[in-house]
Amino acid sequence: MIDPQPERRWTATYAAWADELPEWVSERVFAAAVDNPVAWTSHRVELARRYVVFDTANLQDSLDLSGARIIRDRVAEIDAPSRSTGHGIDLPSVRLASGPTLPAGRVIDARGIARSPALAEQTAYGVIVDRARWTGEDTLFMDWRPDNGAKPEEPPSFLYTIPVSADSVLLEETCLAGRPALDPAVLRERLEHRLRSRGIDLTGTEQVERVRFPVQGGRPHDRRFGAAGALTHPATGYSVATALRTADTVAAGDTIWPASARAVHALRAAGLRALLALPPHEIPAFFDAFFTLSPHSQRAYLSGRDDLPGTITAMTALFAALPWRIRRTLVGAVALPQPARR
Repeated sequence: MIDPQPERRWTATYAAWADELPEWVSERVFAAAVDNPVAWTSHRVELARRYVVFDTANLQDSLDLSGARIIRDRVAEIDAPSRSTGHGIDLPSVRLASGPTLPAGRVIDARGIARSPALAEQTAYGVIVDRARWTGEDTLFMDWRPDNGAKPEEPPSFLYTIPVSADSVLLEETCLAGRPALDPAVLRERLEHRLRSRGIDLTGTEQVERVRFPVQGGRPHDRRFGAAGALTHPATGYSVATALRTADTVAAGDTIWPASARAVHALRAAGLRALLALPPHEIPAFFDAFFTLSPHSQRAYLSGRDDLPGTITAMTALFAALPWRIRRTLVGAVALPQPARR
């Protein structure tokens, strides 16, 4: 394992649907678990699916690296096998920033995705407050209510609220996806406005969480993993549970990209294009329709990375539930030709 800072502690907050996780993930790494998280669009919806929030430190400590050789360095370049010789085929190799080149039987690229103006991003700004100060529901998967001060013509954002310990809760204003995405400074203003409208004035001493990462740009490939390997859901930004669930398969050298998974990835990418094309004031209506889908269809679209029939069924049902004005926009966005990959 090559990493410039292998002991660096993780600081982000991670969450997942419980049914996405492999059996070897212990409940001891959960900070909280909620059986029926809530979404708000034009009305309140309970989601019939268990949602878990990780204790980030415990999660990191549980992923044991004692069996790996750890090299404190940065990968400058990955070279594929280049030719056949009388002794067989050259091995793939990595060239380290410090100079040496290391051959290997397999090289897995898990370096993430570099930010680019061409890539849609998810951004968020959040604060952690005492649970006693928050009188709303502990877990709001999405809250699109228009009390954050944004104008109707401006890109929308929603409130995401989760417990992160027995006595604290994360309140986070989130831009689901944008190209460009909303700046965290704008999200901070919206969060403060929203919380004031609900009777909470921040003191400025709260612990802050900032989020910014691309939701597109990864490429499905058996030699790539994590965001680099397209494990980020392009329409939601979720990836941690998928990485945990597929890790054993990758370690065993088997593929996590059968034809069905590649097709689902293409459909999800189309879903992202649809979201980016919608006028700002139509985004809540889009999710209003999404949350009318059956729990099975919601799960298929959010988590079924190789469930092609389920994904098609969910997207078809969603399209049918949307008003015609939104359908016309979605058809144009999904039909756009995509640039060739290099």
